[in-house]
Amino acid sequence: MAAPHPLDAPILSSLTGRHSHFAVKRSGAYRYDPDYAVFAAVEDHSVASLAGLAELARLGDVALMDADAPSAGPSLELCSENAGVQMVVAGPPEAKPIDVRIGQLGEDDAGDMLALATLTEPGPFFAKTHCLGEFYGVREKGRLIAMAGERLKPQGFTEISGVCTHPDYQGQGLAAALVGLMVRRISERGETAFLHTYARNTGAIALYQRLGFSLRREVRMLRLTRTRH
Repeated sequence: MAAPHPLDAPILSSLTGRHSHFAVKRSGAYRYDPDYAVFAAVEDHSVASLAGLAELARLGDVALMDADAPSAGPSLELCSENAGVQMVVAGPPEAKPIDVRIGQLGEDDAGDMLALATLTEPGPFFAKTHCLGEFYGVREKGRLIAMAGERLKPQGFTEISGVCTHPDYQGQGLAAALVGLMVRRISERGETAFLHTYARNTGAIALYQRLGFSLRREVRMLRLTRTRH
């Protein structure tokens, strides 16, 4: 039997591979340390794996992102469910000049990154999310106004995430420039860029398609919490 494709279970592939040092494990379940990310995955839908997931939910809610992710389990209940899409880039987009200076972001920028993500809500973002991979951003008069970075790292692939622009600066091509840079950086390492977004976010999907991404599959985006007794 052929091995599953890394993007069929990107969270599990990340947490058992290149991001194993961020993982917390219980039985057949894995989650990111909650300071870094909310994502979790199970090896299968067995009683042991679902019980392990419930144990991990003691650390906080967990988010699963897969076509066949379990929507409940022992001591777990569904908080929310959304339709999403997984998109993969075919190749690096053509670099288009833009009159801004893009710089790499690091630990000194962590507070600004969290503030921008909290304002714009590009997806779950926590105090140490910026440690999951490279992040780049644009500053205007010292204020961080746009950024994009890396999140999941299944074998051979890197997810682009945290793409956001301050409301006062939207429509200037900043997101496109940042995503294009991230794709090129990932490609230079011999990896392939991919991303996830809500199926209802048609504007973002159209942007990513213009940047060379195509739909790979639909996914379910679930958030589970531990049942309060």
